[in-house]
Amino acid sequence: MTRPREQLISVADTPYYHVVSRCVRRTFLCGFDSHTGISYEHRRKWIEERIRLLSSLFAIDLCAYAVMSNHYHLVVKLCPEQAKQWSDGEVLARWTSLFKGPPIVQRFLAGEVLHEAEHRYVERTVEVYRKRLTDLSWFMKCLNESIANEANREDDCTGHFWESRFKSQALLTEQALLSCMAYVDLNPVRAEMAERPETSDHTSIKERLAPTFNLSEAIQAQTEQLFLRQFPVALKPLLNFEEAVRNEPQRGILFSLNDYLELVDYTGRIIKPGKRGSIPEHLPPILSRLELTPDEWLAEATEFEARYQDNRRAHLDRRRSAA
Repeated sequence: MTRPREQLISVADTPYYHVVSRCVRRTFLCGFDSHTGISYEHRRKWIEERIRLLSSLFAIDLCAYAVMSNHYHLVVKLCPEQAKQWSDGEVLARWTSLFKGPPIVQRFLAGEVLHEAEHRYVERTVEVYRKRLTDLSWFMKCLNESIANEANREDDCTGHFWESRFKSQALLTEQALLSCMAYVDLNPVRAEMAERPETSDHTSIKERLAPTFNLSEAIQAQTEQLFLRQFPVALKPLLNFEEAVRNEPQRGILFSLNDYLELVDYTGRIIKPGKRGSIPEHLPPILSRLELTPDEWLAEATEFEARYQDNRRAHLDRRRSAA
């Protein structure tokens, strides 16, 4: 049975989530459709741009992503504390980058004099927008609706583009976060779309290694397609890796980037179609800190979604038994 989204997402439990959206039936998100001979490769860049711009407007950090042929993966961190620091004007500027807003808000932004009751309405509206800009469901709405509309326009059709609402998975431990990020970054390698992580186009790991994102091109494309009205903020970088634990709030991922890159490279080298492959002699030290054997890590990083479903079913069974 489908569970309400508020039961699946709790920042108090974890700010990290794995998100997946898949196309319906034979619909192509990106890639080449051998059945029709049509290439949809140009959509990858557009989708990657949309993801990065929305992350910058929302209080949501981007840990990892991969844009595939009929689906995409995101690993995000929800950061409601960021939105608390925004002024009312900044909240309105961010929201009206995507939506016009009601007439009173438009008049307020235009500098018109408002009555006291109208000011109170604007203040209440700001708090509604502030909350939405921290909400994963609103983030995905802004992402998936724009992708579906543009794809349907290109394909000259109407109807459902996504097979269902997006799927979200809570990442409750450091092990879950790292294995999910590696799973996402290695998606093109497992699908034989790339030989190595550093050559996997439209993935976060390639963008970390060799940044190519062009902000002005992204803004122009999204504006021309009427999915962006303005972009009043700086581009938010991918969530950084913090090498050391400090006596202050940790905002990044609690490992070094070099450790993570070594771990992904190690995992990518032993992924072979139809077999597990051999384990290289040199093991990344990060595995020792996670207290994982090479076999345990390989299973986590290559079978993340399937193992998550098994673990979730077992967790629900335990809860029913306890009740």
